[in-house]
Amino acid sequence: MKKRCFALLLAASVVLTSCGQSSGDRASERITLSLMGKKSDLEKSYMTSIFKQYEEATGNRLNIIAYEDAEFERTASKNFADGKAPDILMHFHNADLSRFDVSENFRYLNDESWAGDLTDSARAYCQDKDGNLLGLPFWENSVSGCYYNKTILDSLGLKPASTQAEFDVLCQVLADTGYTPVCWPGNGCSWMVQFGMDPIFADDPAMLEKLNGNEIFYSDIPQMTDMVRWIADASEKGWFGTEYMETGWSDIAPALSSGEAVMTFIWDTWFYTDFEAEDKYSVADFALMPVFLNTVEEGTYEGGNLNMMMVNKNGSQVEAALDFLNFCASPENYNVAFDGISTVNCFKGQTTNIQSKMVTDAQDSIDRLGRVSTAASKIIGYSADDMITALTDLFYKKTDVAGCVRLMDEFRLKETAMNGAGGL
Repeated sequence: MKKRCFALLLAASVVLTSCGQSSGDRASERITLSLMGKKSDLEKSYMTSIFKQYEEATGNRLNIIAYEDAEFERTASKNFADGKAPDILMHFHNADLSRFDVSENFRYLNDESWAGDLTDSARAYCQDKDGNLLGLPFWENSVSGCYYNKTILDSLGLKPASTQAEFDVLCQVLADTGYTPVCWPGNGCSWMVQFGMDPIFADDPAMLEKLNGNEIFYSDIPQMTDMVRWIADASEKGWFGTEYMETGWSDIAPALSSGEAVMTFIWDTWFYTDFEAEDKYSVADFALMPVFLNTVEEGTYEGGNLNMMMVNKNGSQVEAALDFLNFCASPENYNVAFDGISTVNCFKGQTTNIQSKMVTDAQDSIDRLGRVSTAASKIIGYSADDMITALTDLFYKKTDVAGCVRLMDEFRLKETAMNGAGGL
């Protein structure tokens, strides 16, 4: 792979250059790079920071193409199929990535100068099965679990749960007291189910292999039915409140900061990027316990999923896109972007990020019950959007528990057939 030099010259401003091309030439070109991703992802403070830094430092422009979360996977893959692919795609290394024919559409980044600055875990997350580096992991490396308002629990004389049975009792007591126990954002948010599924397959790799080989299906796995039944029962009992199907991404923070809802299934970094304490409660009022979705008795935590910047190798501005990744991967720039953000390091040179007290306080529990992200990244044909579509039919009583699980199977098999087995 052609080697490029990348230097940051600090004078009146920082100027991005590459070997064989002068900074004057680059400034006069005023290139525009297109970058596509989910709207909620692209609005993160560290993303807007790096975008602003790049445009101010280089004089270049970024054309940000943002799609609503529920529309992203299908719309973005259609753009690639229709010849409207961006220069850079932001995507998680999950099963949905198989929609994009990775080897045909994206540049391998094994030899980039910044690759050695990635932490071992971040690099491993972004590699395919052959060890090729698919993208730059410019993202929060967070811990997902059940984040709860400890101030409210303390005021009621309640304690966090350590088993599924205790969690169920906690939810019922909170509901009886007039609170919404769990903020379940049913309007377009689709990550919650994977938390419950992770331990099913992380703890039993042989089962995962059989599922991916279509030797068994979700309907053959009792824990899947147990999870769907618990979700159905929780909604019926009012544990998600009365407006959970109208609750979207932007509604989670108000529900928690007002105290209307006591708990939600999310990740620590969200509290530092999206939670605005405009009401009664702040980040200091929250703590962390495992997610309980009736698949493992003691609950579970999920390790970080990383959003990658991937370069379209068939685009007309490959070198400029690679230069943009170089800019993002420079310590001078990523340390500005992640200043004060709660995240485990993705880069060895990260120094300005912080570690959430919620996570450190729960570290012993996380070490014992944490699983690597498995459902979204290792199940062939898994689509978070499809899973939530099946649950939506359940919530609206278009199907029952068994029918919901069958829908999940049908969707997965359809995705597998459309995108091919493997591909990651």
